[in-house]
Amino acid sequence: MKNCQNKWVRAAIPALLLHFSIGTVYCWSIFSQEIADYIGFSKAATEWAFSFAIFFLGMSAAFLGNVVEKDIHKSSLIAAVTFAIGMAGTGFFIYYGGSHPGSVLSLVGIYVCYGFIMGIGLGTGYLSPVKTLMLWFEDKKGLATGLAVAGFGGAKAIASPIMQALLGNLGEGGIYKMFYILAAVYFVMMFVGHLLLAKPEGWHEPQKKEKGQGIMATIKTRPISNYIGIWLMFYINITCGLALISQEKMIVKCIGLAGVVGVISTVTAIFNAGGRLGFSAWADHLKDRNTIYKLIFILSIVFTGGVILTRGIENGEGNILLVILVLALLFMVNAGYGGGFSNVPTLLSDHYGMGSISAIHGITLSAWAFAGLTGNQIATLIVSNTGSFFDDGHGNSINPVGYQNVLYFTIILYIVALLISLFFVKPAKTESK
Repeated sequence: MKNCQNKWVRAAIPALLLHFSIGTVYCWSIFSQEIADYIGFSKAATEWAFSFAIFFLGMSAAFLGNVVEKDIHKSSLIAAVTFAIGMAGTGFFIYYGGSHPGSVLSLVGIYVCYGFIMGIGLGTGYLSPVKTLMLWFEDKKGLATGLAVAGFGGAKAIASPIMQALLGNLGEGGIYKMFYILAAVYFVMMFVGHLLLAKPEGWHEPQKKEKGQGIMATIKTRPISNYIGIWLMFYINITCGLALISQEKMIVKCIGLAGVVGVISTVTAIFNAGGRLGFSAWADHLKDRNTIYKLIFILSIVFTGGVILTRGIENGEGNILLVILVLALLFMVNAGYGGGFSNVPTLLSDHYGMGSISAIHGITLSAWAFAGLTGNQIATLIVSNTGSFFDDGHGNSINPVGYQNVLYFTIILYIVALLISLFFVKPAKTESK
C-alpha cells in the first residue's frame, strides 16, 4: 500500500504540478493581442515571444538533459525558479511598455523573459518528472508519462478561463498584474512538485562505466538511422501540428462556427490532452510503440486528404458534412500532436534503455525547438501569400484558400513521416527495454 501511495506522491502528483504549470505557455494566444495593444507593438512582433519560448524549451532540454539525469531535485528547482522569474519579468516589461508605448526595451524584455528565461523553466520542468514516472510505473510507462504530459496539454483548457477572468476583473493594467499573480501561483505549485518528486528508493543509477562512453555511444548501440528517424518523426509531427493548430481559430470561423470558437478551442485542447494519455496508454499493450506513430500519421493523412479533396475549409460553411470533416481533422491533429509527445520518452527507453533516458529525451526535444520556429511561421507565410482575405460578414477577416493551402504542406510532411516510421525506425530489441 505504501509503495502504491509513493507512486502517486513521489511521481504522478509532482509531475502534474510541474506540467500543469509550464503547460500554460500554450495560453499565449489568449493574451497576445492585449500585450501588443498595451505596449504599442503589432501582434506579429509580440508573437515571437511564444516562438522563442518553444525554441528555448527544446534547447534547454537538450543542453540540460545531463543535469536532469544527475539530479532531478536540482533540475526541478531550476524549473520552478526560472519559470516564475520569467513570468514575473514578462509582467514587469509589459508594465514598462504600457508606461513607454513603442519602447523596444519592453519588447526585447518580453522576448528575454517569456522566451529565454521561461524557456529554461519549460525545458527542465518538462524533463524532470519523466524518467521518475517511468521508474515508478515500470509496467505502465506509457500510461504514467501520458498522464503527466496530458497535464501539459490540458493546462490550456484549465488555465484559459482563469486567465480570461483575471483579465476581465483586474481593471486597468490587468494584463501585467495577471502575470505577477500567475508567477506567484505557479512558483508555489512547482516548488511543491519539486519537494515531492523522488525516484524509487531501490533504483540504482547506472555508473558511467555501465552507461558506456556517453549519450552518443548509447545512441550508436542501434543504427544511427534509427535515432535520426525518431527525431525526424517527432519534428514533423510537431511542425504539422503547430502549422494547423496556429490557424485553428480562423479555420473554425471559415466553416461558419465563429460564435463557438472558444468552445471548439476547449474541445481541441481536450483532444490534445486525451491523445497524450490515450495513445501512450495504448502503446503499453503493443509490441512496438512505433506502431502508434504509424497510426497517427495514417489517420492524419486520411483526414487531411479528405479535407483537401472536398476543399472543406473553403466550402464548409452551411454544409454539415464538411463541417464535421474539418472538425474531425482538427481533433485528429490535436490528438496526434499530443500522442507524439507522450510516446517519445517511452519509445526511446525501449530502444536505448533507462540509463541515460533523460539526456537522450532532452536531445530529442531539440526537434520541438526547431519545430517551434518553423511550424506556425511557415503556415503564416502560406496564408499571407496565397489566396486573399475578405470579411465574412461578421467582422472577421478570413482567407479560406490560404488555410486550405496549408494542408498541402502538412500532408506532404505526414507522408514523409509515415515512410520514415515504416523504413527507418526498426522494432526495439527486447533486451534494450
